[in-house]
Amino acid sequence: MTNPYDRVPNPAGPQQQPQQPAPAPAPDGQRWQGWQQPSSPSLQGGPYATSAPRAPGAEHPTLAYTPIGAQQAPAAAAPRASRRTGLVVTSLVAAALLGGAAGFGGGALALSQQQPQTQSAPGAGATGDTVSDPSTIADVAAAAGPSVVTVQASSSSGSGEGSGVAIAAGGYIVTNNHVVTLDGQAADATITVETSDGRLLAAEIVGTDPIVDLAVIKVDAELPVITFAASDDVRVGDTAIAIGAPLGLSNSVTDGIVSAVDRGLRIASSAAPSEEDQSQQQPFGFWQPDGTQAAAEDISIPVVQTDASINPGNSGGALLNAAGQLVGVNVAIASMGSETSSGSIGIGFAIESSLVQRVVDEIIADGTASHGLLGASVSDVTDASVGTVGALIRETVEGGAAAAAGLQAGDVVTAIDGQPVTGATDATAQVRAHAGGETVTVTYLRDGDEAEAEVTLSELG
Repeated sequence: MTNPYDRVPNPAGPQQQPQQPAPAPAPDGQRWQGWQQPSSPSLQGGPYATSAPRAPGAEHPTLAYTPIGAQQAPAAAAPRASRRTGLVVTSLVAAALLGGAAGFGGGALALSQQQPQTQSAPGAGATGDTVSDPSTIADVAAAAGPSVVTVQASSSSGSGEGSGVAIAAGGYIVTNNHVVTLDGQAADATITVETSDGRLLAAEIVGTDPIVDLAVIKVDAELPVITFAASDDVRVGDTAIAIGAPLGLSNSVTDGIVSAVDRGLRIASSAAPSEEDQSQQQPFGFWQPDGTQAAAEDISIPVVQTDASINPGNSGGALLNAAGQLVGVNVAIASMGSETSSGSIGIGFAIESSLVQRVVDEIIADGTASHGLLGASVSDVTDASVGTVGALIRETVEGGAAAAAGLQAGDVVTAIDGQPVTGATDATAQVRAHAGGETVTVTYLRDGDEAEAEVTLSELG
């Protein structure tokens, strides 16, 4: 079946979308990667959709988490030029390219939040303005708007549109990986950038990081560079301002608040297919050595939650604080699971700024970014006798980082580097936010007693 959350009409071409068959489930034991739950929901509705049954007695409707991204057309269309509060993922829906924005209108809103510390962007020369004494959303939009661009991608498999943010001198722009790969359909898409003043610029892909759904592209032009906010300074209730191209409407601005910080969010991977994958019958397949097709991989990322209005086309756009600093890169929205709509319901997510800054620094310097690996499988704590939420270690890899630090099966991880862990998704997201080789402090319970271990993370291969 066709997943309605993955596509919005593209004014450049036909509206009908090709149907994608659902991949077969992975063989038992196939998906071993440190800090993953032993099992995951079965895929439905295409390579980016998963659905888990509602818990018995649940009164709320099933939520679908949709990476917000690009408007897409079929190949025949002409391409257009803490504080961590755990997230229970009940179902995942294909990543639709999405653009930034918070609810339109609302009048002038007084902004009085304390300004977080500024982290300078890599290679920053001409940096974007920081609002020294903001009084309206208009001040932030005027200062930061020129740093946000519209990103258009096209390939033989279709075309799409998302958003991006200038993050370093020399024309470097960050966006979502699912924007430049057309939700994982293309590894060789042609990328065009539209600036806030209407210029169209050819862009090249510097590097992609499907592990956290980020990509860096580059244009031959100098753009005003955004200033990063420190993730540790972002607080629940802070003003949040989104800028991007929802539904292709470039330079759209919306506002709201930060609803939660340091959430762990699990969404489908948008890794582009390799040449071997593309030679198989199914373009989205993650093929195993025996020739069988596994389910699409999931990724876990640390995010800021906001009620600012975010819709398809906002993917890769900016989520800003009251000082015009980058709080996060918009990546996904939650929807009610309806097959008739996929717009904002006031629950949107942006990849945390500190992770974004580390990843883009590494991609600009080396072309790739690294991510930590604990070498353990984990699951949510469901036994009330434990007395707390956390990530239960089910098994450790012999010689892995967890085992080397003395962690054992049965330990319950409750914090990593002081950030609370509420479940397996949280734990995975926090580990992936660190680079391979970093040492982190893991707080855990063993037989009811709390202890700490210094863990030097392996690197995710």
